[in-house]
Amino acid sequence: MDPFARHIAACNNLPSPAGYLPFRLGEAQVGWLEPDAAKALTFLPSRVHFGPDGVSLAAGLRGPGARSAALAEVARTLARAGFGRIRGEEFDVRATPEGPVLATVDRGVLPALGIISQGVHLNGLVRRADGLHLWLGWRAKDKAVAPGKLDNVVAGGIPAGLTPERCLVKEAEEEASLPAELAARARPAGRVSYIMRTEEGMRRDLLHVFDLDIPEGVEPRPNDDEVERFELWPIGRVVEAVRETESVKFNVNLVLIDLFLREGLLPDPGGALRAGLDQLA
Repeated sequence: MDPFARHIAACNNLPSPAGYLPFRLGEAQVGWLEPDAAKALTFLPSRVHFGPDGVSLAAGLRGPGARSAALAEVARTLARAGFGRIRGEEFDVRATPEGPVLATVDRGVLPALGIISQGVHLNGLVRRADGLHLWLGWRAKDKAVAPGKLDNVVAGGIPAGLTPERCLVKEAEEEASLPAELAARARPAGRVSYIMRTEEGMRRDLLHVFDLDIPEGVEPRPNDDEVERFELWPIGRVVEAVRETESVKFNVNLVLIDLFLREGLLPDPGGALRAGLDQLA
């Protein structure tokens, strides 16, 4: 297999949703449930209904507020049964990435419910006479996901009610001590998405990708406990790390492959790499 395509395949290890149950809010399908997770919800008969077409919230729960309250009970029930955990951060629930917000739910059970999660990733670029360089962060070794792996200079999930742009500015300051006025200059560069089966359930993640030219003399600095340090690498070293190693966080590989394609650093004559980068299109 192509050394870059292996990362795309690893993030898309679920060829079909066969065996999962559709999960609906009203007429809109918003997610997928594993049978065991669905079984845990049989103890919420006033909130969750089972039918021939899958699992749905009770028909009487029609507004975003009522649905969000019911999903809070669903989240607690799933967490108690070992399907995800309560993280205390609400994310928007949509049937499609661009669709209206139907409710909110704790981000810790998004995979258990197979609901789309959206986030932001920033490529911190430094263009020098000797070529393109990229700021990367080393994730803290006590992180629950991908400890000690290389990450984008800024990355994070989009909480309920925030746009990708507002989330990016917030995360840039919180994670990398980048001032808001600099982060606001980031350019939208596209999106990456994947559908991945994990121990938590079905991850359906959409990442909004941004590029930011970081001036010489401006250095990201850790501002929380998520990143140990930042390093500035020549782009050739980054390409080699993605091609040859497993040192980069799983989904950051996809964001970097997208960057390599846009910068003309990777051949993709048949378009297979580009096509594989957006599975929620």
